[in-house]
Parts: sequence; C-alpha cells; structure tokens
Amino acid sequence: MAKANFEITGVALLDLLGEQDKNLKRIEAELPGLVIQNRGNVFNLTGDQAQLDLASEVFEQLAEMIKQGLSPDPQGVSETIRIIQDNKEQPAAKILASSTINTPAKTVRAKTAGQKEYLDAIDQNTITFGIGPAGTGKTYLAVAKAVEALYRKEVSRIILTRPAVEAGERLGFLPGTLSEKIDPYLRPLFDSLQEMLEPDVTAKLMEAGVIEVAPLAYMRGRTLNDSFIILDEAQNTTGEQMKMFLTRLGFNSKMVVTGDVTQIDLPGGKSGLGIAQTVLADVEGLNVQKLTSRDVVRHELVTRIVEAYDRAAIK
Repeated sequence: MAKANFEITGVALLDLLGEQDKNLKRIEAELPGLVIQNRGNVFNLTGDQAQLDLASEVFEQLAEMIKQGLSPDPQGVSETIRIIQDNKEQPAAKILASSTINTPAKTVRAKTAGQKEYLDAIDQNTITFGIGPAGTGKTYLAVAKAVEALYRKEVSRIILTRPAVEAGERLGFLPGTLSEKIDPYLRPLFDSLQEMLEPDVTAKLMEAGVIEVAPLAYMRGRTLNDSFIILDEAQNTTGEQMKMFLTRLGFNSKMVVTGDVTQIDLPGGKSGLGIAQTVLADVEGLNVQKLTSRDVVRHELVTRIVEAYDRAAIK
C-alpha cells in the first residue's frame, strides 16, 4: 500500500469536508480501499498509487471550487471524480464553476459536466434539444436560461409550452377557465418559474404577456419573434406537432426542446421528438444534447429510496 500526505490551505475545513465529513466519506466510498485521515488541514492517505493520485486531484479541485464560491456536496464530489476519470479537457473546478445562470431569485449552476455542455449548447445554438431522463435538470436549466435572457433584455418574452396529452385538442370541452384547464399539465413549468422569480412577479409578467404558459395546441398559426421558447415533454408530440412548433420560430428567438424518449405517453404512433432527431441531424444552428443518468441530480435520500426499491425488485 502506498501513502501520501499533503496540506490544503486557503479554504475552511468544514467547506472542504462537508457537514459531518460527508464529502470525505464520499471520496472513500467512491474509491474502495482508500483510507483518509486528517488532522486539521493536513491529510494522510493510504491506498494504491492510482487512488492516491486521483484523491489528491479531487481535494485540489474541491478546494478550487470553494475559492470560486461553490459549496461542494457529496454529489459534487462524485461528479468531480467522474470528470477527472473521464480526462475532460478542462479541470473539474472550471467545468462546475463556470456555468452560472443569474436570475432575480437565485443563482443556478450546472452540477454535472453534461449539464454544462447542455448550457453551452443553448448559448451557441438557435434551437437546442435537451434529451434525457427525469431529474437531469433539462427543463429547470432551460427555464433559468430563459429568465436570464429576459432580464438581460436579450428577448422581450418567455413562452413555455407542453403537449397536453390527456386533453389533446379537447381543452374546450373541459369545465373552468383556460387557466384552470391547463394548470395540471403546466404546473411543473410554473414551479420552475417561481424558483427563479418571486410569485407576485411571475403573476404580473404573465398578466402583461411577458411570460406565456400554454398548451402546445395554442402555438398553431403563430410566429414567435424576440422570444425564448421552451417545449417541455416533447416526447409526447406527434411528428406533425413537432414540425408545427419548430416552424413557429421567429427573428431574434431561441428555442429549447426537452424530453425523455423512454417516457412516451402517446396512444400509438411515433414520437415527434424521435423523428426530429433523425430528420434534423444535419441542420445547422440546431443541436441535440443528450443527458444521461449520470446527470441526474437528486436529494440523497431520494437516491437511497430508489436504490432500496431497485434492490427489492431484484429479490
């Protein structure tokens, strides 16, 4: 077994180790056989040489993140290890600290390398497809980018839409006002918005038409200029609906299309999201960014609950 020791200065020990040493424990859990001991900011490591080299780099990157204003948590520790193991061109600290979205209510950051690539794609393309499983932040990050663009005066309005699969074109036959009819289908978008803006601000901007949240059917026949437009749950569009939506793009507008191709609720037929990936593969100005289970950001307890159910299912 090899040994290494080093000292880390310039950061608070609590920030580095995490509450109840959770960050330190995560490093040991990710690198089985590695033993970490510390006295203050002096660390003594025991393990094979590859583990020592990796752990030393992890501590260095975590310290750099703290200096840049981040507060690493166990999930961030795991992502830092993955970034180093993947030999990314940029160091983990730069990847995780450089993608900052400023909104009135909070600052939002990419928490994985995949999320950073997704945000970069949104910045660099007129239309971006964000495809991946639930929990990867594809919609949340898109809403944050939309709010940031609005407050930077890059666009004059935000348009958020979803296909209302359960209601389809039958919204007119449901009881209640338009708001009451669409609320169940669009509530997740409202939830994201209200994390970026104060609730009363959201309501005022919606009343003024600056923010519009509506079912996909209400996009037909329109040209959407000077707007940041997000289509969520796009796997539940038909090919015709997807074409209709994409051709609503107007001047000085940006579109983000999000979806999970494993969660298609359409009653038969092909998903417009899957068709678009094939048909538009070589179209300039359009990018398809795929997020994976590695980009899922969850409360640690939720992760443990899911793992427990998975183990029970296996038995």
